Amino acid sequence: MDSGGDGAGADSETLTRAAVERLGVPFEMLPCDPDFADTAAFCARYGYAPETAANTIIVASKKAPRRYAACVVLATTRLDVNRTVRDLLGAQKCSFATADEMHGLTGMKVGGVTAFGLPPDLPLFVDDRVMLLDWVILGSGGRNAKVKISPQVFRHMPQARVVAGLALEPKA
Repeated sequence: MDSGGDGAGADSETLTRAAVERLGVPFEMLPCDPDFADTAAFCARYGYAPETAANTIIVASKKAPRRYAACVVLATTRLDVNRTVRDLLGAQKCSFATADEMHGLTGMKVGGVTAFGLPPDLPLFVDDRVMLLDWVILGSGGRNAKVKISPQVFRHMPQARVVAGLALEPKA
């Protein structure tokens, strides 16, 4: 998927729409200006509470062979890469995947990553707090839209695993 802000992201959103439709969970595509696709900017511009938005983050183990995972956490929290993700991947150390790694793995670019349409063998970890919402706003694979959907969609995704403590409260 390509998530360029030049209109190429529209193809990504088409692929995401198809992936979500196959899951059979009602959803809404929310068009947005690519300049406001980053979560905080989107919420401020379109009037959504940041507590209702989540980010999909690609992480990687530090040592070869590199192991990857996608993690979904609320925008108001921070991913626990150094403990929880490290333990889930069985790695000594983990970090955020580089933009090139993320694009090579998912076909998506920074600011457009979504949990939908990921490679089927890529583990998908979802913070348990996401599951408490009635609906959540997620990326669409591009920077031209967001997906508003019930977090119960993750129960329809075989590679998804809900994890307590995947995210931490932000540092004060």
